[in-house]
Amino acid sequence: MAVELTENAARHVSQMLAKRGQGIGLRLGTKKAGCSGFTYVVDYADAVGENDAVFESHGVKVVVDRDSLPLVDGTVIDFVRNNLLNQGFEFHNPNVKNTCGCGESFSV
Repeated sequence: MAVELTENAARHVSQMLAKRGQGIGLRLGTKKAGCSGFTYVVDYADAVGENDAVFESHGVKVVVDRDSLPLVDGTVIDFVRNNLLNQGFEFHNPNVKNTCGCGESFSV
C-alpha cells in the first residue's frame, strides 16, 4: 500500500510547512460526503498516531489513517496551478469508480 506526492506537490507541502513553522508532513484522509460517497480531507500532519500509515515522497511525509487507506491506496497527489486564482491538489486515485459532476466526491 502506498500514497505518493509528485515533486510539485512535495515542494508545495514543504513550502507551506516552512511558512507554518511546524508539522511533519501532509495528512490525507477521507470522509463520507457529497453525491458520490466520499471526499478527501487534507490537513497538516503534526504527529503520527498508532492508527496511521506513513509514506514518504521527495522528502515529505504523507500520513494516512488506516480507515482511509483502502480508499486511497495507490493515489498520487499532484499540486497544479492553472492560473493565479485556480490552484490546488489533484488526486489520481486508481480506486475511484465514479465522481460527482462537481468533482468534489468519489465512490470506490
